[in-house]
Amino acid sequence: MTRIGFGFDVHRLATGRKLVLGGVEIPFEKGLLGHSDADVLSHAIADALLGAAAAGDIGTHFPDTDPKYKNISSLTLLSHVAHLIAEKSFAINNIDTTIVLQEPKIAPYVEKMRENISHALHVKIGCVSVKATTNEGLGFIGAGDGAVAYAVAQVNSK
Repeated sequence: MTRIGFGFDVHRLATGRKLVLGGVEIPFEKGLLGHSDADVLSHAIADALLGAAAAGDIGTHFPDTDPKYKNISSLTLLSHVAHLIAEKSFAINNIDTTIVLQEPKIAPYVEKMRENISHALHVKIGCVSVKATTNEGLGFIGAGDGAVAYAVAQVNSK
């Protein structure tokens, strides 16, 4: 049986934080604000996978009220999600993502993001797609106030 899940995440950009996307720290004057490292890309992927397995959402498994998740790497959370998916007898077939961020440009970091995500999920790099776009100067993203990530995951029964 093949199942599909959709994930979405949004975080505000703030000074004094690191910008982490797909486990890659990207040099920039602002970073994403959140309880963990606020990696919107990893969070969206986690929600897509959990949705495909009908296993709740990232907030259910890793609540922002739990101090043990404070500043945790979202790749660590993503790795845990991969184990949850396997326990439910699913194998990850493919992940497709889009990051929406006005700046900085992230093209130089995309391959490292794909590597990090594939490693965390124990899948081949060819199973992970990371794309990026801007918001053409529109809305809170275009104003440089935040970032969004979308993800779709396909899993198959083992």
